[in-house]
Amino acid sequence: MRDKLTALDVMRDAPVIPVIVLHDVAHAVPLARALVAGGIRMLEVTLRTPQALQCIEAIAREVPEAVAGAGTIRSAADAQASALAGAKFGVSPGYTRSVGKACHDIGLPLLPGVATGSEIMMAQEDGYTQLKFFPAMQAGGLPMLKAWQGPFGDVTFCPTGGISLANAHEFLALSNVACVGGSWIVPTDAIAKGDWARIETLAREASQLAR
Repeated sequence: MRDKLTALDVMRDAPVIPVIVLHDVAHAVPLARALVAGGIRMLEVTLRTPQALQCIEAIAREVPEAVAGAGTIRSAADAQASALAGAKFGVSPGYTRSVGKACHDIGLPLLPGVATGSEIMMAQEDGYTQLKFFPAMQAGGLPMLKAWQGPFGDVTFCPTGGISLANAHEFLALSNVACVGGSWIVPTDAIAKGDWARIETLAREASQLAR
């Protein structure tokens, strides 16, 4: 399945895609193993730190049951570097034609970030119908997604930004939401302490959310 992975496969695998920020390559593999043990396989490692690509590489190499993805893709160069590191999918905070084309050309499934109707239309023109709604809470939250159900009924969203265990179920109940993105299952303090048991518990809780 992984060789022909699509954006929809990524979104449908579990109710939550963890948004991961790693500062130490040594944390990558045990974190990935804890998430997989909790039922979360699609892992978005954000390109927000200098170590991110090495972390993706380590997960891709040492945790074959996980599907390492790259988040915060903002350029064609980011997309190419992520794919070379072993990323199987990409996530971007916004959308540009150059990023969309780069991911298409290298066969990297992309969840482009959108926050407006115009951005949705531009992504759709380029063949993208599985989109990340970001930043979800700041850009209108549940009311915005409900409003988009009419004009964009053929689009599936992964709202990210301000999502937590407390409100995730409200988003997942919407017909145009396949999953949510969130960092609550990978708390910074738990990663820093190497508290993989806590992360596994949080992942298991998230993987059992109803959709």
